[in-house]
Amino acid sequence: MDSAVSIIGQAFGLILDADAALVEIVGLSLRVTITAVVFACLIGFPVGAVVGASRFPGRGAVVVAMNALMGLPPVVVGLMVYLMLSASGPLGVLGLLYTPTAMIIAQTVLVCPIVAALARQTVEDLNAEYADEFAALRLPMDQRVKALLWDGRFALLTVALAGFGRAVAEVGAVIIVGGNINHVTRVMTTTIALETSKGNLELALALGIILLLIAFLVNAAVMSIRGASRQVAHA
Repeated sequence: MDSAVSIIGQAFGLILDADAALVEIVGLSLRVTITAVVFACLIGFPVGAVVGASRFPGRGAVVVAMNALMGLPPVVVGLMVYLMLSASGPLGVLGLLYTPTAMIIAQTVLVCPIVAALARQTVEDLNAEYADEFAALRLPMDQRVKALLWDGRFALLTVALAGFGRAVAEVGAVIIVGGNINHVTRVMTTTIALETSKGNLELALALGIILLLIAFLVNAAVMSIRGASRQVAHA
């Protein structure tokens, strides 16, 4: 068995040589995750903004449900999506199971509650700050929501990055609906699990290093955006 030092060296070698299999897996991972986060933001931002900027009977229960859904177990999400897309499910005729589209759907379902709940909190704080101005101007709800989303754009961008960080590291849901098929649905997390079990530690470690690098870059971007938003707020 190769030593740990040798495995680490081979893993960095795969990264520096831009190994074709490595590039393919990372590319599919990013494509699936970015698409899912975009859909999650398109759904979650308006929902969170409306709940954060309005008062209606049962709002407290809605907020509790949104916060609770942030902790959805990935395997449960994967199972739900699998049942919907399987041959006996209502969407089985679309033939999406074990495709990247199925993985995008699963990640969107997983990330959307996180985006909506964090957006709700951001918009609610801004709405409280601008309550007097909105009341004086008598703005309708749709214009208030648009104004709050625009004013909170930097904070909402960090919300989107938080959703990306959650989605890119996900393995349970995507392996259920994607099947981890080589050259079709194999992404970083599922490949790490598979290659580790096979003893191919070089590829698994190389993907792990890239995953850590992505997590570092996302956190650095979040900190930079927060710093920029504070400068804009005090300008």
